[in-house]
Amino acid sequence: MSDRKNVHVTPREDGRWSVSRDNASRASSVHDTQADAASAGRSTARRDQVEFLLHGRDGRIRERDSYGNDPYPPKG
Repeated sequence: MSDRKNVHVTPREDGRWSVSRDNASRASSVHDTQADAASAGRSTARRDQVEFLLHGRDGRIRERDSYGNDPYPPKG
């Protein structure tokens, strides 16, 4: 199992957006818009080859992309 943590973009109570890792106590970065946070989060996920998860204002995952070692061909 990899020790690299997935990257999440989530809404904050102050209306801004945070980029953070799985189970992190603090955000890696904070942005004024979801688009800015998503761009930063995707870059981090690509660099570290982990999964990127974009959450909506309700906190539910609305988009996800994997930049890790996906099996090819895909199962299923």
